[in-house]
Amino acid sequence: MPVVLTTAQALTLLRCVALAMVRDDEPDLSLRQASILLTVYLEAPPHTVRGLAARLGVSKPVITRALDTMGKLDLLSRRRDEKDRRNVLVQRTVKGALYLERLADTIGACAQDI
Repeated sequence: MPVVLTTAQALTLLRCVALAMVRDDEPDLSLRQASILLTVYLEAPPHTVRGLAARLGVSKPVITRALDTMGKLDLLSRRRDEKDRRNVLVQRTVKGALYLERLADTIGACAQDI
């Protein structure tokens, strides 16, 4: 069932989530990084750098830079595709799953306040 929000409610929800993310102890992700993380966790694998770049409409270097940061945070990992060594597979991590679980909880809590 779709959720219908007014413009003010949608922006209030976004503001609440953004403030909660800034105030907690979790790493601050850019919207681009969050989009990549959500894509990897919400869409069926396999995920490649090339595929993510095409899916999000950005260049491969943009994806690579974001993955470098998220890899250091252990939110995602990369490995070479054994079937096609030209491809780099992007994989989920336990820490990334927990990060998104906490984010979902935050969104839910903020949604109750609007």
